[in-house]
Amino acid sequence: MEELTEIRWHARGGQGAVTAAKLLAEMALAEDLYFQAFPEYGPERMGAPIQCFNRLSKIPISIYTSVEEPDLVVVVDPTLLGTVDVTRGLKPGGGLLINSSKSPAELQKELAVNNHRLFTIDATRISLEAMGRAMPNTPMLGALLRVLNVIPLEVAVEYLQESFAPKFGPKVTAGNLTALQRAFAEVQGV
Repeated sequence: MEELTEIRWHARGGQGAVTAAKLLAEMALAEDLYFQAFPEYGPERMGAPIQCFNRLSKIPISIYTSVEEPDLVVVVDPTLLGTVDVTRGLKPGGGLLINSSKSPAELQKELAVNNHRLFTIDATRISLEAMGRAMPNTPMLGALLRVLNVIPLEVAVEYLQESFAPKFGPKVTAGNLTALQRAFAEVQGV
């Protein structure tokens, strides 16, 4: 990890990206990292495009603005690829993590993003199979953990068990843990 890693998430309201960004920040605390997690949206309704952000660092963070030049962009909803410039400001050599059933090579050709690393995960399929509904945030978080390689999977699993079980019960917790672990293992482009 460099001194500061900046992440921008693109999703639609209701897909859980803001929650996933907050979970990532809370997991970073267990690794003694400094962190930020915050959304940028107004009174949008469910389904409207939203952005949220993370910063992770080994040293204190003194930036308090939106992430304009991310190291990594997470695209939770692939329909945004045609309507939102998800590569805006992405640092050269930065990464794109996209919820897609396509391979990184296929998307590389379609999006013409030759100066960036590209990762894909079929987070929607994983969430349907593991949780019984299309909620791609937890699988996207699992894939992100693998791409970042900053927070160990065991730390994430333990955190989710401790925080989800009292709120959501054993069935929902187990589904989320399965989705997280599968995405960590299945992300392509690593």
